[in-house]
Amino acid sequence: MGEFTFELNDDQKEVRDWLHGFAADVMRPAAAEWDEREETPWPIIQEAAKLGIYSLDFYAQQFFDPTGLGIPMTMEELFWGDAGIALSIVGTGLAAVGVLANGTEEQIGTWVPQMYGDATDVKVAAFCSSEPDAGSDVASMRTRAVYDEAKDEWVLNGTKTWATNGGIANVHVVVAVVDPELGSKGHASFIVPPNTPGLSQGQKFQKHGIRASHTAEVVLEDVRVPGSCLLGGKEKLDERLARAREKARSGSGERVKNAAMATFEASRPAVGAMAVGTARAAYEVALDYAGTRVQFGRPIIENQGVAFQLADMATQIDAARLLVWRASWMAVAGKPFTRAEGSMSKLYASEVAKSVTAQAIQILGGNGYTREYPVERMHRDAAIYTIFEGTSEIQRMVISRAIAK
Repeated sequence: MGEFTFELNDDQKEVRDWLHGFAADVMRPAAAEWDEREETPWPIIQEAAKLGIYSLDFYAQQFFDPTGLGIPMTMEELFWGDAGIALSIVGTGLAAVGVLANGTEEQIGTWVPQMYGDATDVKVAAFCSSEPDAGSDVASMRTRAVYDEAKDEWVLNGTKTWATNGGIANVHVVVAVVDPELGSKGHASFIVPPNTPGLSQGQKFQKHGIRASHTAEVVLEDVRVPGSCLLGGKEKLDERLARAREKARSGSGERVKNAAMATFEASRPAVGAMAVGTARAAYEVALDYAGTRVQFGRPIIENQGVAFQLADMATQIDAARLLVWRASWMAVAGKPFTRAEGSMSKLYASEVAKSVTAQAIQILGGNGYTREYPVERMHRDAAIYTIFEGTSEIQRMVISRAIAK
């Protein structure tokens, strides 16, 4: 267990500076173009793969950083570069976390490498949980997985929505209902291998922000996957379902985690770090602008109204980062989120990103409202942080329940 510290070590600083250089030199110059095109920036993902940024080894190193700060540091720097391109680079990670959280060692070794491919043949993966009628309300999920014992296959039917890389992914991780009577406790996660018949892309969404990241529906029509594609294996699933049924019969209120929630809990501080990166980027643009924009004979930063806004923005960003770092350290140290610290970090950082990017536009005035300056795009991008992987309202619900115990 790493000792908690606010100071990055030399290796972490080296990685941070390396990522910052990639974000500044490769991502930022291309950000406006790919935002307008609303397409997956494959050339930039490939460049990231050549440098080793888009790779299983790199993310494994950051994931297993004993201080817990490797992943949030990575997310902050990449999303400082551009949120849409960054999400295209890191979106595979949610599917990988889904396998790491629920899969066996053999499944992890088999499928996670296929999610990334290599520098000469880049691949992406998709985590498919949300549905048209079941976003935050995972208990309302309708996608079914039925076991065909004679063939040792699972048959999946349903429609998933809001899936990053949905339909274009090499590997899809799909959360489905295996026992409807158990609600969210009757869910399981499945690997859908490449080129599996019956899986297709539905509607591709045209979004307000993060437009360089592909988001689409995934349609599953009699999709058959081998029994070995059930994450964790059938024996473990049967044991978990039996415990859930026994608790339901006995009226026990003990909480049983479902597959989707295990993934989201692990990823919430990382989303907070993404929000910090976007907020920091907008703040830096506003700070630079305020120092050079002259009105009434002096830089506008000398006006107290502008200076105080920037002071609040800087303070909020630092506070958000500290919440993210605390939650990330707690996770790697095995300390339970007894007060929903992971949700706290995601909630606060998300709200800060929306607020700071809006303030940046205000400081730039009319210029901030045009696409000639990046804060307009950053503000559009920031809106997603209060929505995906649990809305701000859901985070408040999780936190309120935790502190009421």
